Amino acid sequence: MDWQPVLLTLRLAVTATAILLVLGTPLAWWLARSKARWKEAVAALVALPLVLPPTVLGFYLLILLGPDGPGGWIAGLRGARTLAFTFEALVFASVVASLPFVVQPIRDAFEAIGERPFEVTATLRATPLDAFLTVALPLARPGFLTAAVLGFAHTVGEFGVVLMIGGAVPGETKVLSIAIFQLVEIGEWREAHLLAGGMLAFSFLVILATRLIERRTRRSAR
Repeated sequence: MDWQPVLLTLRLAVTATAILLVLGTPLAWWLARSKARWKEAVAALVALPLVLPPTVLGFYLLILLGPDGPGGWIAGLRGARTLAFTFEALVFASVVASLPFVVQPIRDAFEAIGERPFEVTATLRATPLDAFLTVALPLARPGFLTAAVLGFAHTVGEFGVVLMIGGAVPGETKVLSIAIFQLVEIGEWREAHLLAGGMLAFSFLVILATRLIERRTRRSAR
């Protein structure tokens, strides 16, 4: 059994999830608190990967990161022709594909806080940053846990986007979902069963974890 795709997938999921939480938190905060009329258009753009076929998303990302797109200019700075079919491209594609799975739970958690806690902090002359750090983040913790679990899980299970943007370069872009696909293609059913069974167990644990987080959140709200 070649465990390299498993380790590469874990590395990709950890990296993408960390970036998603850093980028998704301020975006979710803005979507939850902003009064801008066009914020729902931004929310729809963020949610686009939920309904867009992965191959379509992967196709446009491939153009973006390819030699004729911005990715080609960036790659040229380090002596390469393209960013496509690299681990960095997988991270970028995974962040784009998993963004709605992270932003929406955090946004929901921020919106569930309501206005009252922030009104109280305002009477204590707390700055907006203090209110965010001492009120919003602690109260929205269940949303962050759900977002982290869903972002990590979606990155692990993504297939179409990573196939289009990364291919199957061993040790670089050949992640778990691609490895299972290739094993089935060549008839290596035993190895495919082992990897697919692990994915099945992982998916069950993800669903169970999100249910438990939601249940604990409902109890805390009572």
